[in-house]
Amino acid sequence: MIDLYTWSTPNGRKISIMLEACRLHYNVHPIDIKNREQFEPDFLSISPNNKIPAIVDEDGPDGAPISLFESGAILMYLAEKCGQFIPDEPSARYEVIQWLMWQMGSFGPYLGQAHHFNRFAPEKIPYAIERYNKDAQRLWRVLDARLENREFIVDELSIADFAIYPWACRHEWQMVDLADFPAAAQWMQRMARLPFVQRGMQVP
Repeated sequence: MIDLYTWSTPNGRKISIMLEACRLHYNVHPIDIKNREQFEPDFLSISPNNKIPAIVDEDGPDGAPISLFESGAILMYLAEKCGQFIPDEPSARYEVIQWLMWQMGSFGPYLGQAHHFNRFAPEKIPYAIERYNKDAQRLWRVLDARLENREFIVDELSIADFAIYPWACRHEWQMVDLADFPAAAQWMQRMARLPFVQRGMQVP
């Protein structure tokens, strides 16, 4: 059994999608970040950077328990555990990993800043809004170009898709019109039709 510590954010939903895709049994422990539960000592013992998601797998490597934080690391761990959604062939494997890292280093952090300054900042800061909305447009252009004439981010459905999709679902928070990115929009429709994606997006 895997314990998932999560909240209703794109990073959290990457992992619930993956757990559903792999048909792994898991318990959900909501960490209400609005009420600062991520700073509670019990959670910090699992995720010292006070961020969701995190997991504890009682059946880790060699049968010993393991706890993990950072969504990219968790996705890679679960892919190896279930033997799915990351290729064995080295070139294809690194192609998946590079797009996972693109999400972790760019498509998440910059879009997260757009979310903050568009929706949550206590005052409107035109410079920040313009900067991060421009970044969002640029990153969506990268995604759209990648998905032109492709069904998924790489040749087959992978953890790269699971990482990018929940962030793409908040396109309105980024002031992004999907009509401007038709290849990405079609990919989102394909992802949304997958039953395990539908289930994962409802967690917690």
